[in-house]
Amino acid sequence: MTIYQFLLLFLLWVCLPHFCSPEIMFRRTPVPQQRILNARVPRSDGKILHRQKRGWMWNQFFLLEEYTGSDYQYVGKLHSDQDKGDGSLKYILSGDGAGTLFIIDEKTGDIHATRRIDREEKAFYTLRAQAINRRTLRPVEPESEFVIKIHDINDNEPTFPEEIYTASVPEMSVVGTSVVQVTATDADDPSYGNSARVIYSILQGQPYFSVEPETGIIRTALPNMNRENREQYQVVIQAKDMGGQMGGLSGTTTVNITLTDVNDNPPRFPQNTIHLRVLESSPVGTAIGSVKATDADTGKNAEVEYRIIDGDGTDMFDIITEKDTQEGIITVKKPLDYESRRLYTLKVEAENTHVDPRFYYLGPFKDTTIVKISIEDVDEPPVFSRASYLFEVHEDIEVGTIIGTVMARDPDSISSPIRFSLDRHTDLDRIFNIHSGNGSLYTSKPLDRELSQWHNLTVIAAEINNPKETTRVAVFVRILDVNDNAPQFAVFYDTFVCENARPGQLIQTISAVDKDDPLGGQKFFFSLAAVNPNFTVQDNEDNTARILTRKNGFNRHEISTYLLPVVISDNDYPIQSSTGTLTIRVCACDSQGNMQSCSAEALLLPAGLSTGALIAILLCIIILLVIVVLFAALKRQRKKEPLILSKEDIRDNIVSYNDEGGGEEDTQAFDIGTLRNPAAIEEKKLRRDIIPETLFIPRRTPTAPDNTDVRDFINERLKEHDLDPTAPPYDSLATYAYEGNDSIAESLSSLESGTTEGDQNYDYLREWGPRFNKLAEMYGGGESDKDS
Repeated sequence: MTIYQFLLLFLLWVCLPHFCSPEIMFRRTPVPQQRILNARVPRSDGKILHRQKRGWMWNQFFLLEEYTGSDYQYVGKLHSDQDKGDGSLKYILSGDGAGTLFIIDEKTGDIHATRRIDREEKAFYTLRAQAINRRTLRPVEPESEFVIKIHDINDNEPTFPEEIYTASVPEMSVVGTSVVQVTATDADDPSYGNSARVIYSILQGQPYFSVEPETGIIRTALPNMNRENREQYQVVIQAKDMGGQMGGLSGTTTVNITLTDVNDNPPRFPQNTIHLRVLESSPVGTAIGSVKATDADTGKNAEVEYRIIDGDGTDMFDIITEKDTQEGIITVKKPLDYESRRLYTLKVEAENTHVDPRFYYLGPFKDTTIVKISIEDVDEPPVFSRASYLFEVHEDIEVGTIIGTVMARDPDSISSPIRFSLDRHTDLDRIFNIHSGNGSLYTSKPLDRELSQWHNLTVIAAEINNPKETTRVAVFVRILDVNDNAPQFAVFYDTFVCENARPGQLIQTISAVDKDDPLGGQKFFFSLAAVNPNFTVQDNEDNTARILTRKNGFNRHEISTYLLPVVISDNDYPIQSSTGTLTIRVCACDSQGNMQSCSAEALLLPAGLSTGALIAILLCIIILLVIVVLFAALKRQRKKEPLILSKEDIRDNIVSYNDEGGGEEDTQAFDIGTLRNPAAIEEKKLRRDIIPETLFIPRRTPTAPDNTDVRDFINERLKEHDLDPTAPPYDSLATYAYEGNDSIAESLSSLESGTTEGDQNYDYLREWGPRFNKLAEMYGGGESDKDS
């Protein structure tokens, strides 16, 4: 057939005989005129199979990618048996890229690709073809589907997903230890040739590392690589396709490899001997210095633990490991003394805390050094012979008696004299004193155990050469008791006896107390100072006694009160005794012995008042004081001379009027006319607000010119007022008014009328209107008043 021969020639042209798949199906389109090729194929059932061959057949076309020619790339040819070559048939193409990427010649059925095709973008295209009658547009062949496969070429180099890789491997690893695997991908078709077969090789990083060609696994190539010598390595890996053959494409990547640390280095002290110094006054816990062992490892592999393993100062010093700095801090464990020992030697060991058993063969992971510590002398304060002192002394010793001695010394090699003193804050009453030279403590005032049984003192010892160096010690002084207080009644007894009492009747039980505290305890004896015919005392021998009557019946009208002296004595040495007097009242009692009334209170009963009585007395006193104060105030007010005798004496007083257009009365209290008319002559006037003792002749002042400034005028009047002994007091109000001479109406004040000798006509006031009628009436009759 023609189509078969054409396809065979095409496949031979592309030189790919294996792509002629035996799976290609041949169908014959059922047309009116068929050519049938019969082939007899035996079957197991004895029947003969007939194979039908169609007039045009195809299944797939093949096309190389990345075509670089100038013409369209030829794909293949479609041809039908119905095509007689007269141009009556028309070939139509549809599907993926039909009309754009792939075009067909309608007459010949030739298919071409219009542009370069990349297999990595799309590996195959599915299209449909049909042959129709050009005139009738009727299909002469049914539509058939075929595939155009794109043949791959090696146009893509292998690529790594990462441009730079980071990996690590422990130092001292054995040869062949896996570090990291890198993988490159090739976009070419892995099923076609070697275009996608990648082989790995190392371009940089030898001889330290190697790479497996097929897998891309990077491994160590040298044994015992030491991180302390070199830590960072850069390895360049190449991936090449075509199985690494000549002409293959390649890509590279960089792998940064870091050697991680292992504990393969022991700690080492830089010095065999270390010298330190410390003051003997350094307190316990003071850091005096540090030691440090260096370790070439890092992290936990370099962690070191320090300890003191030997030396003569193991009990005096301690060492602490500082985790942050990996140093050993040497501290004071016990108080130091330069005078006792001046040099200590320690053997310090530093050991790794995390040791890798794989590297035991490298040696012990620890080191030692010698630390010599020198003690430096300082001026130490005095040291007392005891931590505290206790002295006991009887309270009856004489003033100046030594009660004890404190001792102190200077611990320095060059001993300094000691001066003792008392801290007066602990002996505010200055009962004790101390000898500054020998520390003898003695009394400076009498002692009294009943006031204070203990005295807690503080003694200060200071060096004479260096008074700043002081030491304090507590001194406890216990005052021992001496029987120097006589016993007394325990309480005040309010005792009474009934008038109908019988002999031997108990009227009171008494007891005693004593401020002293004898070692054997208190023991009191009771007795009467003299024989008493009325009462007797019976000692109970338990520090109490009973008061009994000796006669039958008492009469309160004859004797209302009896005084019974009772002698109380103790049994300590020296024996102390006192006499207490019982006041016994005679009272009327009922048959049961209950007191009903007494003629008088006991003599020794303290006078007392109830709360209500005290309040009443206090109120009376307050009222009496208020009356006295008021009386004194009134009397003082009467003696005081009033400053103003009457309302008329107020100078320049203001009189208010309720009438419209009214004026003011001329009180002649102050001559204010001189302010308006300075040329007026002052008259002799006396102050009427006080009673003058002597009469002073008023001084005449020169008249001020009419054009004198008001301020100068006022200042002149003030100065005159201050120098005038007859002027009002300083706290009086002196008012000056000066209107000047420019007023058309001149002054309307009636105060001027008293000092002006000339007559004034006030008739013009009536011409001012009804509001001034009242004023006109007041001043209009001035002439008649003056004449009268």
